Amino acid sequence: MTAAYVPVFDALHLQSAAHDVMLATHAPAWLIEQRQQARVQQLLQAARGSALYRERMDGDTPALERMAPVRRAELMARFDEWVTDPALRLDELRAFTADASRAGQPWLGRYVVWESSGTSGMPGIFVQDARAMAVYDAIEATRHRPPARAMPLPFDPFGALNLLGAADRHALVTATGGHFASVVSFERLRAINPWVAASSRSFCVMQPVDELVAQLNRFQPTVLATYPTAAALLADEAEAGRLRIRPRCVMMGGETLSRAVRERVARVFGAAVRASYGTSEFLPIAWECAHGHLHVNADWVLLEPVDEQHRPVPAGERSHTVLLTNLANRVQPLIRYDLGDRITWHGEGCACGSRLPVIEVEGRSDDVMRVPARRAGEQVSLLPLALCTVLEEEGGVFDFQLRQQGPNTLVLRLPGSDAAAAAAVERCRLALQDFAQRQGAEPIRVLGELGCAVPRGRSGKACRVALDAAA
Repeated sequence: MTAAYVPVFDALHLQSAAHDVMLATHAPAWLIEQRQQARVQQLLQAARGSALYRERMDGDTPALERMAPVRRAELMARFDEWVTDPALRLDELRAFTADASRAGQPWLGRYVVWESSGTSGMPGIFVQDARAMAVYDAIEATRHRPPARAMPLPFDPFGALNLLGAADRHALVTATGGHFASVVSFERLRAINPWVAASSRSFCVMQPVDELVAQLNRFQPTVLATYPTAAALLADEAEAGRLRIRPRCVMMGGETLSRAVRERVARVFGAAVRASYGTSEFLPIAWECAHGHLHVNADWVLLEPVDEQHRPVPAGERSHTVLLTNLANRVQPLIRYDLGDRITWHGEGCACGSRLPVIEVEGRSDDVMRVPARRAGEQVSLLPLALCTVLEEEGGVFDFQLRQQGPNTLVLRLPGSDAAAAAAVERCRLALQDFAQRQGAEPIRVLGELGCAVPRGRSGKACRVALDAAA
């Protein structure tokens, strides 16, 4: 994409944010907490510019923990009252994002706009100004980056961006047909920095695999960024000898990264693997250090692991969901926003030296598959991550869809149709039945369907576990 526009970018904001982020990365926990709380108060004050939040505050600015959680549907239904700039209108933004060719272009000359994939309901529209983007840029370049690269100078306003393309060829494999956060951010960086533009390219994951492979073979990326499901597919192509690239690092996000996929991708490509956790609501929530731990960017985002009643969940226990407060975006305040993700909070302390909190991410709470339990009248919940782990580690399959068909029947769809695929179905059937039994479920049936392409959503993410609405 050749940009004929001025992207949303402020060098002074980036310089300040990059310096701040670098200092906080290895700061003591008390200092991170201090910065977080100061930014919470600034956000609450800014949120009074939102009619929706003024209504919720009802007078004096309350303590954050007393504010009721919010969901996407509620906020999107009142979008024009939610934002703090009255010039932002949902109908106009929907029209803007309907044109995929404008991904990365500014809105009203001062805003970056992206949309969520809509995998968990109505697609959201998210707007960020130059200050918020400077924070995201600084975090991505300073913390979520390929290993073994020199840090930018603290007072170099372009250092963080130069770092992204200084000596590597970056390939982003994603769905390129929409204003998704990864696409918008990528194209914006290419428009800002000519070095990034010359050494980076996006590739559409929705195109035929042979075409994608041919394009990557020609480009020869040294850093590959994509979803775990797409990385597993590319590993299959590399193992078959069709994909001939040797990236030094594979960076994955957008989906939960299992141990089996991580090990397979690392082995096949001979590359370092780095994971991240981010959403459309806050692009860089957590980054993976060299010791394999996900560190929350707690200086700029507040996460609250909670149970079904939105009560705090102690460290070491899996949450029902997590509430997110974005401390960088004051144009579109997100305060105690229910993400729907299950996480386990492990607190501070890591051999890498960072005091930023460590978490595990275990998938969405609303994607849980439920089957009848051996106890009459009860159900057993099967997490998508657990099911995928069983299929990958015990069944040896990585490209699949598991669909629930009725209360106790699962259908496993694989793209292959040969004897090896049939054998894989049998391995997976036994593994899934054993797993469900150990969870306390009634005996389940597992049917196989061969020669089926794994469906992908608008954002390019594979639909690996599909629920039966009637189950």
